[in-house]
Formats: sequence, C-alpha cells, structure tokens
Amino acid sequence: MVSRVERSALANWWWTVDRFIIAAIGVIVVLGLVLTLAASPAVAERLSLPTFYFANRQIAFLIPSGIVFFVASLLSPRHVRRAALIIFVVSMGLILLALVFGHEVKGARRWIFGIQPSEFLKPAFVVLAAWAFAEGGKRQDVPGNLLALLLLPLTIVPLILQPDFGQTMLLSLVWATLFFMAGLHWIWVVGIGGVGVSGMFLAYKFVPHVRARFVKFIDPSSVRGVIDTFQIDTAIDSFHAGGWFGKGPGEGTIKRILPDAHTDFIFAVTAEEFGIITCLFIVTVFAFIVLRGLLSASRNEDPFCRFAAAGLTMLFGIQSAINMSVNLRLIPAKGMTLPFISYGGSSLISVALGMGFLIAVMRKRPRSEILFMQSEDGQV
Repeated sequence: MVSRVERSALANWWWTVDRFIIAAIGVIVVLGLVLTLAASPAVAERLSLPTFYFANRQIAFLIPSGIVFFVASLLSPRHVRRAALIIFVVSMGLILLALVFGHEVKGARRWIFGIQPSEFLKPAFVVLAAWAFAEGGKRQDVPGNLLALLLLPLTIVPLILQPDFGQTMLLSLVWATLFFMAGLHWIWVVGIGGVGVSGMFLAYKFVPHVRARFVKFIDPSSVRGVIDTFQIDTAIDSFHAGGWFGKGPGEGTIKRILPDAHTDFIFAVTAEEFGIITCLFIVTVFAFIVLRGLLSASRNEDPFCRFAAAGLTMLFGIQSAINMSVNLRLIPAKGMTLPFISYGGSSLISVALGMGFLIAVMRKRPRSEILFMQSEDGQV
C-alpha cells in the first residue's frame, strides 16, 4: 500500500485516480481472459492453429495495453490533448493509406501494417471534440463549436469510404452526446439530425450489405439461412442453449460453428457456457463504469475535463451496448468488439488508451491547479 505522506509521482497517482473504476476494469480484464480461453480454442482449431493461439496472443496484448493505460492515466489534461492530436493525425494518415494499400477483409479496407487505425482514432477524436466544445462554450474568440462541427465529417468520411459503418455510428453518437452537453441552438439539432437520417437512407439505398442487415433486422425470416445472418441466428441459439446458469466452462457446442466466437460474439459464448446470470453480471460491471464516469464528469469543474470524461465514458458504454445488443439481435450487426473482453490487439490497446485518458482527466486536483488549467485551456 502506498502511504499518503509519500510524495512520489506514483503515490500522487494512486491517491488521485478513481480506484473503483480501475478495479472494475481489472474485473473485466480477468473476465476477458477467462472468456477468451473458453471461446477461442474452437475458432483456432477450425483455422488449423494451435489450440490456445488466440488466448496466448490476447495475454501478450495485455502487456502493452497495461503500459498504455498507465502512461495515459499519468498525463495532465494538457498532455492528454497533445497526445490525442498526435494520435488523431497519425491514425487518419494510416486510414487514408489503408484505403489505397490496405488489406481487404470482408469487402472493407480497415487494416494496414497489422493494425486497425480506426480503433486508435476513436479516443483521440473524442478528446479533440471535447476540447473544441469546451473552448466554444467559454471563449468567444475561438470558433470551438465550428471546429467541433467540422471535425465530425472530417473523421467519419474516411470511415465511410472503408466502409466501416459501425465505427461511424459509434463516433457520431458520442459526438452527439457532447453536442447536447454543449447546449447549442435547437436549429443545429434539427439540421444535424436531418443529415444523419439522410446518411442512413443513402447507406440503405446504395450499400448492399447495409440494406441486407436492415432487412434481416426488420424481418428475420425473410433471409433466414443467408450467410450474412448466420452468426446472429447462431448467437441467439447460444442464449437459448445456455439458459440461466450455462452448460459449464468448455462445455459449449454452438461456439464451434460460430465464426467470430472469440471477437464480436464472445458475449453469446458467455451465455452458452456461463449462463445469463454471468451475462447480467458483466452488464452490471460495464454499467457501473459508465454511471460512475458520468457522475464524476458532472462534478468536474474544468470544462475540458468534464466534456472529455463524459465523451470517453460514452465511447466505452455505447460500444459495449452495441456489441451486446447485436448478440441479442436488438440491432443489426455492426462488427463491434466488447471492450477488454473480445479478442483483438488493436481493440484492446485502443480501449486501454481511451480508459487511460478517462482516468487522467478524472483525477482529483487542487482547485488552484484547476484554475491554472482553465487559464491555459486554449493551448495545445
């Protein structure tokens, strides 16, 4: 235990961070390892890989993820903004490169150099949007709200070109949350809402797989058995098979025919092997992090920290909700991972970065330091 009288950087970090959220994240990470061990062997064997190939890689990814989380949580709000700006520029550059030179997977070009840059774009985008909205709300000489409005299309257009409509929807929803927090005029709400509805209509009209997923969601029986719907149908079967208490660790059978059992549909594997009770526990832990993060954000006196904490919390919460909703067939499939639980190096490190930023902007600071931060908020 670190003593309160100690004045080292580590001691200062320990006594100023939200240890309850860190503990909850630790619980999710442990659950993620257990569930990866349960879900991934069947996928590895189907791909003729070593049984624990994905589990071992996930454990290896935890090391850089832990380092990224800790280092990010040490940053001051000013350094959080600087880091976010650098990450945003680099990620956007890699996304543009991926559009031209990236490896095509399932009809989309999202990967380059072995990473998915859109994952790292997400927390950086939220921090920059929070910064812009915060500046727009307190300084008339800085066009913060205009910059925030321009930042959204600048970010989502390359994502649409990949195409990656799941990430586009996620970032748009988080941006909308910050938009409402900023309290802009209702005319902007109507205008931006109209653009969003128009975008969804155009995606339905001109993107075949978006239209297929929408039709499947409205009338599942109309396309039953089509490969695009196979995973969702199988995921629902997992919930029915597991019941309240599950079949037991390693006893699941439906996961053997579920292609993305270790990534997008690991929540369904949880239901089959550990039961709906365990799924409800996971939902509770995620909800605790989201509610505590939003409560802390509402109490923060610094505008940037308030916006950033709320945005990063919503990024974490909405992504989790989308993944679980897809597994339960409540919304069309989006290809979204479950934070800290689904397999994936880019996803795991990205979520660690986002939560590290969240811990950083939520840290307790003396009022004199808050006033000093507010005086320099316009600086990068």
